This record gives sequence, structure tokens and C-alpha cells, in this order.
Amino acid sequence: MRGVSRDTEASHATASSVDDSFVPEITPPSFHASQYLTPRHWPTWIGLGLLRLIVFLPYPIMMWIGGALGQLMYWLMRCRRSVAATNIKMAFSELSESEQKRILIEHFHNAGRTIIESAFSWWGSKERIHKLAHIHNMEHLTDASAQGKGVVLLSAHFTCFEIAGRLLSDQHPFQYLYKEQKGNPLFENYTTYRRLHYFIRAITHHDLRGMVRGLKKKLTCWYLPDQDFGDNQSVFAPFMGVPTSTITTTARITKMSGSVVVPYYPLRRHDGSGYDIYILPPLENFPSGDELLDATTINQLIEPYIKQEPAQYLWMHRRFRTRPDNAPSPYEC
Repeated sequence: MRGVSRDTEASHATASSVDDSFVPEITPPSFHASQYLTPRHWPTWIGLGLLRLIVFLPYPIMMWIGGALGQLMYWLMRCRRSVAATNIKMAFSELSESEQKRILIEHFHNAGRTIIESAFSWWGSKERIHKLAHIHNMEHLTDASAQGKGVVLLSAHFTCFEIAGRLLSDQHPFQYLYKEQKGNPLFENYTTYRRLHYFIRAITHHDLRGMVRGLKKKLTCWYLPDQDFGDNQSVFAPFMGVPTSTITTTARITKMSGSVVVPYYPLRRHDGSGYDIYILPPLENFPSGDELLDATTINQLIEPYIKQEPAQYLWMHRRFRTRPDNAPSPYEC
């Protein structure tokens, strides 16, 4: 499929039916650059300025720069390289060391592209960005939203998740859940400020009640639960052949809000023509009442896309940190 799906017009009709009486608890931030003029913020300003300039370049050159940036990250980020190597070894134990190394290096190239794609999402025009959209089965999302229920737009941390979110939100606006990064307030606030140009609402990951309220108001919420949050409200469900701490929040939110779960997964095309966004049918009999079964279902949905493009999943986070029976973490750093 090339170009945006034919369901674009229908998705805009659905979006226009959102309950306008709902006033979000988190309003778009008013970003004031004057608050971030001290020397500690200068490196971030320089980085943002360079990213802004890169966005003016043709898309293939942007992706080449992203790959080069990823190679630099591979050389410099020793700890993250170690974490990613451990994850890939655990998830693809059947592969040879050379094959695992190839995935590792290509993963860092893709992670570098993520940074460039984020900038492109913030500043790129709709005309340029929409040429890259290849949305499959948009009707699954628009039909689910037309049921008069909230929709949990379930996805995972693939390296093109940021630009895929922009591409999909332009067709069917939604709110998103995010985890605050407190180390760099300038970058954190500016990222949220730019995202709220195309997402309708931002919810911190601590504010699950806010997410539920939005879903009850028939909004769609983008949710990526595939991270290790410890053993609190989690079960050990198989993921890539490894018992993995998997949060049970998705099932609880769905039950509390009476919403529908629609999975989708984005992959970057190798020929430079953009991104495939695969929207799956709404989950049936979810939640089932069995936390382990529900967590396993979510993990199994992700696996085929990881196996299709193993270097495009975000292996840099400590996905297998929490181990059964309090076993030690497999990571050296």
C-alpha cells in the first residue's frame, strides 16, 4: 500500500465527533524560552538548533545522518550498548554471535534515526510527512471509535514510534501517555510542547485515572506498556522466549473504562519510502479476567513484528531487569 489509507476521510469524521465538553486536566504548556537561558541549557539549545536545520534536508539525507548518529552512539554509549547486547542475546539465543552483533549495530543506527524522526515529527510539514505514511487497515481504528467507546491504541517501543504517532494522529487525533524525563527540563518541556501540536492531550504515566476519564469520554489513547516497571502490578509472561515482567495495567484500564483495545505496530521501510503502520482488529474477549493470559496476549502481539525487523525494536532499555524469584538482573550496568 502506498500513501495514506483511503480511510483518512472517515478517520477525520470520527475525530470531529470527540466530546468537546471534555476539558483535560493537563493543558498544553506555554513554552517560554526565556526560562532556559542559563549556560546549563546551552548544549540542549545547540542540539535543538541543529535538529531544526536537519529537518530542511531531503528525507534520505536525514536518514543517513540518523544512521551516522547511531553509529556514534554505538561507539560512545558503552552502558546502553551492553544493555542492548544482553537483550538481543536473551531474545535471539538461537542466533550466532555474529548475527546478534549485526542486529546490535543496526539497532543503534535505527536509534539514531529515531532522534532525527522526532525532529521531523515536530517541525516537518504535513505535505512532506504524509508522503511517508503507509497505513494498513485504518478501518479497524475508525470502526472501533465509531462504536461510541474509548479506544486504547496499543503499541510498543519500536524505533520509529515517534513519527508513526505523528502520522497516525494526523489521521485520527488521540491523547498519549508518557513518562517524564526529569534530567533535562528544557528538552522535556519542549518535547511536550511540540507533541501537543499534533496530539490532543498529554497524560503522565502516573495519571492513569486521567487516562481512564479520557477513555470514558470516548477519546482514543496511545499506550505503550512494554517496559519493565518492577514486580508491582505485574506478572511474568513469556516475551521472546523469556519470562518477562509485564504490567497488567492494560487489562485494568480497559475494564475500568469500558474501552476497546486496538493494537498497531510501526516499521520503517528499508527502501526509504517511509513507514508501514499495521493496525490490527480490536482484541476480543479482552480483558479475559486472567492477568497472565492477558499479559501473554499483549506480548505475543508484538513478537511477529520484532521477528520481522529485530533491529527496529528499542533494545536499549532494561526489558528483562526484573527476574522471577528475585534472581539478579542480567545487566552489567
